[in-house]
Amino acid sequence: MPFNPFVIPFNIGLYFIILYVVARGVVWFRDLPRTDKLRMQRGFFGRPFILSIKEIFMEGLIHRKIFKVNPVLGYMHMSLAFGWFLLILLGTIEADIFGEKHLNPPYKAIFFRFFNPDHGTAGLAKHYGFLMDLILALILSGLLIAIIKRFWSGIVGMKRTANLKFLDKVALTSLWLIFPSRLLAESFTCGAYGSGSFLTGSLGTALAGFLPAEIMAYPFWWLYSLSLGTFFILLPRTRYMHIPSEMFLIFMRNSGVRIGDQYGSCADVQIHACSSCGICLNVCQLSTSADITNIQAAYFVKGLKREDDVFDIALNCLMCGRCDEACPVGIELGPLRMIHRRAGDPPKDTMSIWSGYLRLRNQNIQDNGESHITAFQYLKPQPVKKGPEVLYFAGCMTHLTPGIPIAMRKIFEAAGIDFDFMDKDGSVCCGRPLTLAGKDREARELIRNNSDAIWRSGAKTLVTSCPICYKIFMESYHLDVEVLHHSQYINRLIEEEKLKLNFLNKSVIYHDPCELGRGSGIYSEPRRVLIHISRLGKSNHEKEDALCCGGSLANLKIDRRKITDIVSDVVEELTLSNPDYLATACPLCKKTFGKADIKAGSEIKDIAEIVAMAIVSEPPEAIELKKRTKLEKVSL
Repeated sequence: MPFNPFVIPFNIGLYFIILYVVARGVVWFRDLPRTDKLRMQRGFFGRPFILSIKEIFMEGLIHRKIFKVNPVLGYMHMSLAFGWFLLILLGTIEADIFGEKHLNPPYKAIFFRFFNPDHGTAGLAKHYGFLMDLILALILSGLLIAIIKRFWSGIVGMKRTANLKFLDKVALTSLWLIFPSRLLAESFTCGAYGSGSFLTGSLGTALAGFLPAEIMAYPFWWLYSLSLGTFFILLPRTRYMHIPSEMFLIFMRNSGVRIGDQYGSCADVQIHACSSCGICLNVCQLSTSADITNIQAAYFVKGLKREDDVFDIALNCLMCGRCDEACPVGIELGPLRMIHRRAGDPPKDTMSIWSGYLRLRNQNIQDNGESHITAFQYLKPQPVKKGPEVLYFAGCMTHLTPGIPIAMRKIFEAAGIDFDFMDKDGSVCCGRPLTLAGKDREARELIRNNSDAIWRSGAKTLVTSCPICYKIFMESYHLDVEVLHHSQYINRLIEEEKLKLNFLNKSVIYHDPCELGRGSGIYSEPRRVLIHISRLGKSNHEKEDALCCGGSLANLKIDRRKITDIVSDVVEELTLSNPDYLATACPLCKKTFGKADIKAGSEIKDIAEIVAMAIVSEPPEAIELKKRTKLEKVSL
C-alpha cells in the first residue's frame, strides 16, 4: 500500500515546520552584526561545530543539566526528547531495511506498522520490533511523569510550573496524544495481524479479544497523524519553538556570539530557546520567600515572545543570577533584563534611592524631580596621592558599613602596603547602580571621572571591597591596572606571608555574594582566607547555588516588606549550625543581614573584619623599626 489519506495532516505539518525553521534560521543569521556572522562562519568549519554537536546531544537530547537539578525531571525530558529522536532514527532505518524499497518518504517510517502490518514475526525483524517497543515504552514513561508534573508538580519536586496560554495548551495536548495514539494504532494493527512485540503485540492481542482490531486501528492512525501535524503547525507560535531554537543557540554560543547592549538576533534566538520548563520558578527567591510569582524569568521571556510591555517585570528582579545559573538552556537572562530596563525611565522613587545613597556619601547630586538623574556636571577631579602601590576604592555601600574600610586600613598597614584611599572623603560611586537602573549616560560620566582619577594616581593595583564595584571595574572600565576584590588581595597577602595572623578558633559560615560568586566567579579565595584563620563550615546553599541576601540594589520595584521576608529566610538558612560568625565579602550583604534576627551567639562579619581581628599585634618598637627600614630603602 503506497499511500493513504490519513498521512496528509502529518505531511502538511512536517513540511511546514521544515520550511519555517529554515526560513527563521536564515533571518536570524541575516540580522546578526557582521562580526557575529564571521564568528558563525568560522565556527561552522572549526571546533565550535564539533562542540555544538556534542552539546546538542548532551543538553538537547539527554538534558544533562536538568538531571543535575532534578533527576526525575531530567529523566522525563530525556525520555521524551532522546526517545523520540531514537524512534525517528531507528524507524527510518527500519523502513529502509525492512520496507519495499530504499529512501522512503518520511511518512513511511513514521507509519511503518500501518504499511507493513505483519512485520516483525520472526528473525531480525522480531528483535528490531522489540527494540522499537522498548523505545516507545521509554517515551510513555516520560509522558506519564510530564502529566503528573503538570497537575501535581510537588510529586516531582517542583513548587510551581509555568502558566500556559491557549495555544500552548493545544500544542501540549497534541504532544501528549502523539505517543498514546501511536501505541493504540500499532497495537490494534498488531492484534489484527498477530504481529508486534512485548508492548504492541501483547496489548494488541488483549484488545483484539473483545474489539474489532482492524476496524479500530484506522481511527487511531488518523489521530496519530493529526496529533503530529497539529503539533508541528503550532510549534512556531508556542513554547515548543525552543526545540529548533536551542540548537541554533548552542551553535551561536560555541561560536562566541553573545547578547549585546541592544535587542538583536541573538536575543531573539535566546527568548525562543526558552522551554518554560519552570526550573527558574523554583530557584527564584522572590517566589519562594516573597510570594511574588508573576515576574520570574519564564514569564519575562514569555512576555518578550508575545511582544508585551515587560518594563515593570524587568525592574522587579534581584538580578542575583540564580535563574541564569539554573537555566538548562543557558539563556542570558540578566543581559535580557538589562536591555529592557534601558527601554524606559525608572520610577521616581527608584531614582530617589540612588540619590539617597550618594547623598550619604556627601555628593550633592542633582535630581530634577523627573524620572531621571541629570548629568553629573558638578564632578571635580578627585585628589589622589601620586604613585601608591595600591589604590583602595571602598564604594558607596562600604562607606555605609564603616567597619570594613577600618579593617582594610588595618590590614594594609599591618602588611606594610603603600596605599591610598581613593574615596575616603566620599567621592562618587562606581556607576553600577545607575547601570542597573538603565541610566547608561550618567553611568558613563561617573566611569570617566573615576577612570581619570585612577590613571592620575599611577597605582598598579586597584582593590575594592564591594563586589558590585569590582564587577563594573572589570567589565565597564578600561583600566591599565590590576583590579582585585579585597578577598583576593587579602589571600595574596597571606600567601606572600606579608600578614601575620592568629588562628581564631571560631566557627564560620561563608555566604557567597551574588556579584562576587555567580557574577564574577570568585569562590576559592574567600574560603582560603577563612580556612587560614577559622573553622569554616558548610551551608546548604554555596557557590553557584548561593542565596541572594535580598538587599540587592538591582530590584527597582520590590516592596521593602518583601525584602525583609527574603532576608529572614536567608539568615535562618545560613545560621542553622549556629556559627560564631556569618561571614560575607560584600558590604551590602553585611548591611542587609544586619536587619534580620540573628541567632544568639552569631555575628555578621565581613571577611576583612575577621582578618583584622586575627592580625598579630606587634610591639611599638617593631613597628617603629619597620618605618625606619622603609625610609632608609626609599632614601637609597
